[in-house]
Amino acid sequence: MFKKLLVIPILGSLLIGCNQGNQEKEEMKTSLTYPETEQRSDADTIFDKVIADPYRWLEDDMSDETASWVKAQNKVTFDYLSEIPYRKQLKDRLSELWNYEKVSAPTKKGDYVYYYKNDGLQNQYVVYRKDSAGKEEVFLDPNTFSEDGTTSLGDLSFTEDGSLAAYAISEGGSDWRKVIIMDALKMEILEDTLIDVKFSGLSWKNNDGFFYSSYDKPKGSELSAKTDQHKLYYHKLGTTQKEDKVIYGASAEEKRRYVGGSVSKDGKYLFISGSVSTSGNELSVLDLTKENAEIKTIVSGYDQDAGVVTTKDETFYISTNLNAPNKRLVKATFANPTTDKWIDVIPETKNVLSISKGAGYFFAQYMVDAISEVKQYDYNGKLIRSIELPGIGTAGGFGGKEEDEVLYYSFTNYVTPSSIFEFNPESGESADYWKPEIDYNPEDYVSEQIFYASKDGTKVPMIITHKKGLKKDGKNPTILYGYGGFNVSLTPAFSVANIVWMENGGIYAVPNLRGGGEYGKEWHNAGIKMKKQNVFDDFISAAHYLIDEKYTTSDFLAIRGGSNGGLLVGATMTQEPGLAKVALPAVGVLDMIRYHTFTSGAGWAYDYGTSEDSPEMLDYLLGYSPVHNVKEGVSYPATMITTGDHDDRVVPAHSYKFAAELQKKNAGDAPMLIRIEVNAGHGAGTPISKTLDQYADIFGFTLYNMGVKELTIDN
Repeated sequence: MFKKLLVIPILGSLLIGCNQGNQEKEEMKTSLTYPETEQRSDADTIFDKVIADPYRWLEDDMSDETASWVKAQNKVTFDYLSEIPYRKQLKDRLSELWNYEKVSAPTKKGDYVYYYKNDGLQNQYVVYRKDSAGKEEVFLDPNTFSEDGTTSLGDLSFTEDGSLAAYAISEGGSDWRKVIIMDALKMEILEDTLIDVKFSGLSWKNNDGFFYSSYDKPKGSELSAKTDQHKLYYHKLGTTQKEDKVIYGASAEEKRRYVGGSVSKDGKYLFISGSVSTSGNELSVLDLTKENAEIKTIVSGYDQDAGVVTTKDETFYISTNLNAPNKRLVKATFANPTTDKWIDVIPETKNVLSISKGAGYFFAQYMVDAISEVKQYDYNGKLIRSIELPGIGTAGGFGGKEEDEVLYYSFTNYVTPSSIFEFNPESGESADYWKPEIDYNPEDYVSEQIFYASKDGTKVPMIITHKKGLKKDGKNPTILYGYGGFNVSLTPAFSVANIVWMENGGIYAVPNLRGGGEYGKEWHNAGIKMKKQNVFDDFISAAHYLIDEKYTTSDFLAIRGGSNGGLLVGATMTQEPGLAKVALPAVGVLDMIRYHTFTSGAGWAYDYGTSEDSPEMLDYLLGYSPVHNVKEGVSYPATMITTGDHDDRVVPAHSYKFAAELQKKNAGDAPMLIRIEVNAGHGAGTPISKTLDQYADIFGFTLYNMGVKELTIDN
């Protein structure tokens, strides 16, 4: 069974194809000399088991030794990449296709309408605004924040009347942020910058100040030292940051690793979420209209996820998976907010629900086999209509204020560039708001969803995208991309980089692995802790499906993923080294024995468990931890690990250790490289100039190691 993803015609195309007649199965000759990586005697003893850690010294991101190692590794890597004959050709095409104007949906703040825009190849999106007369001006231009474009804009939050704004900036890709406060009308900075803010939203309390979250600055390296007690603060305008009051999370008795606060639109309530891991949260409320009010619990414990969507007078509308693995919308009152008093507004269905609201309605966005369906409800839970979308793919948005007469949503899939539509909530009609003008014709491509059987028989969906007319002869360069964790859903989305890959005769395949959120909490829980192998089995089975159906063979298969997906690639290549020709683990969690000792890694224990939980959990993690499963005498696929030296989420030591293990133990001739982006983090805010370089290197490395000798351009 399959579904065709509908495509919308845009402008013409430029064909780039592989000269596959020149492809040969011979191994590429390499004469790489890797930097010497010293092995030392560091080890951990856990439950009486001694676990060697010879490359622990690479965890010290502040040492000259590590910096020298990074420099030496990058020299080897970039010397190798410079020899790929079509690397510049790939970058030129990426730049050409990427160079189109991109615009976000507008949002009204006070007397202005704000939106983001990029003229094509700007490193960072620019925030513009228009007044009531339609006059446009630049409000914030992050491209001016630093010369090299590595300082990016994070959260931007306005007061309800639009007169004040606070915005966060990230330097070098770090999760640590600075917050700047400004008079939005005059576009003037008001007071001293707040520093050392991390994993935080910014939520205003009227025009008096705002709530934000952070950790105490760790001792030692701010990039890798453990941070596990998050706190919610209130910053009152006109005071110093040192005077900011801790609202929640100060108790040392129970450490909450993730805390957030959000003020209701009427300014009456502060809703507080506290979590010990990336899944499950407690939910509380504080009455902001009363002096010295006490925080009132709505949901206690961490066995569910719950968040307030909106309020109306003293009624709260809450999205939750409590007793509803696929989520439901309930309502409660401030007087009686606890779960036993909840009333269903939109009950759970067989499909996963996410909720947005605007113009006095709720919009239930469902995932049906990872594809969007949207229904409109009133506040009593009455179905108004099912919304007709432009095609089969991913829709997002439908949010706005109660008084809005028009809402906006985006639509995309793997072959359709993201476009924005106006939606009339009274008539249910959609109209074009903005569509990109891009040198690309989606009618040249096909995207289909299939279902395959994993190792244990579980049916897993996968979307396979490629040019029309592709021959199933097993010779098509294929990227198999996956994630499989943290309740994250991979839904269809357009990528310029993927189009360039497919222009080269490539296939792009994305399976929706267990561990993700595509089928709700049960699907997520089927890929965590001592069921994590299900995720790897799902991915490996996807590869075998592509091979069995002659889309590709192992000689033309690359496996790719980032962060938790980097773990996926690392585990797959060490469990089945011959499955793929190329492995591309990015910013990966690769040392499963020590991941929880860095930054906020302990919060990932819901998905992974930790080596300190039990002897059984330790053995399970050791069984798949990529760093600990590189074997002597095994030939691994050509590997290019990618990371950033300022990644303070998944610290680069994971990637450093994995590279050192592969370089020492790999028995074959395939290159074992690590590409370390300097002054870059986990990925968010990466300037376009660096992104283009990264994709040119990734695609060049992949095709080169598949034996592609040259690319040809047909105008």
